[in-house]
Amino acid sequence: MAVATSSSQVLNNVEAVRATLYEALKNDDKVLILGEDVGNRGNVFLITKDFVKEFGTERIIDTPIAEASIVGIAVGMAMEGLRPIAEIQFADFIYPSFNQIVGEAAKTRYRSNGEYTCPMVIRTPYGGGVRGALSHSVSVEALFYHVPGLKIVVPSFPADVKGLLNAAIDDPDPVLFLEHKKTYRLIKGEVPDGHYVIPIGKADVKKEGSQLTVVSYGLYVHWALEAANQLESEGMSVEVIDLRSVRPMDRTAILQSVRKTRKLLIIHEDNKFGGIGAEISAMVAEEALFDLDAPIRRLAAPDVPAMGYAMPLEEAYMSSPAKMADAMREMVKF
Repeated sequence: MAVATSSSQVLNNVEAVRATLYEALKNDDKVLILGEDVGNRGNVFLITKDFVKEFGTERIIDTPIAEASIVGIAVGMAMEGLRPIAEIQFADFIYPSFNQIVGEAAKTRYRSNGEYTCPMVIRTPYGGGVRGALSHSVSVEALFYHVPGLKIVVPSFPADVKGLLNAAIDDPDPVLFLEHKKTYRLIKGEVPDGHYVIPIGKADVKKEGSQLTVVSYGLYVHWALEAANQLESEGMSVEVIDLRSVRPMDRTAILQSVRKTRKLLIIHEDNKFGGIGAEISAMVAEEALFDLDAPIRRLAAPDVPAMGYAMPLEEAYMSSPAKMADAMREMVKF
């Protein structure tokens, strides 16, 4: 269990989001938050509770249910020198703002030849495991992963939440910040005080090992660690890498680990076809194929439109520590 020190505190993931947003608002008048129910209601997870009382309605802005407007207005604010944090209430609702994210925010620097930047963050909770069913369980990273000019960050631990959210707010270009809602209150950890920053694009080796590299992000990092610890008790050594940022991706960290263990398993919650794992597989195949002792394997969601509400359907769609442990054993023993 994490223990707070004189320069840190123990928070869960949702508390880390709230604390980081509060500090950003307090320290920089250019930072503001806009989205559905972020004002008087304080967000559906109470992340911005009472913020409007302290910072006012000009900086904590309740918007209509219009995601295209939320992001589009944030783009304009960012181009005029503000640092908006646009909240999409759930990732499942992000689709109406696709053009504003892809066609406007991500292209601002390029189309203006560097005259304008777009320093904005788009925060949204994603992922399953909470019986959210069709409209509250989606993973959206692969839909935006193809887009140059857009950074995508997916923290797993509270300290990473703070460090990466601060980096996203400071960044001169748009950042899509994905928060797995099952980790909100489930995961706790020590979080440094002050303006703590983790560079975007740097992965973290959460567990060192020698026989297999596992690459993951979000909730699945925690389950992968649980599975890896189980295998350790069985005499097998698995290295677990938390990407933290899926774009830009820490290619160096992945390749160094794969060249050491000579085997690679990629685990993610999103659909297998066309997912982040496909890009990692291609990159490793291009640059480290002859360092491998086994085929690359991906453990991901089936190619169906969404996870169901019924518990058996959700469990069938998602992975689990047990499924991950089985896949790891097969890879180590290959």
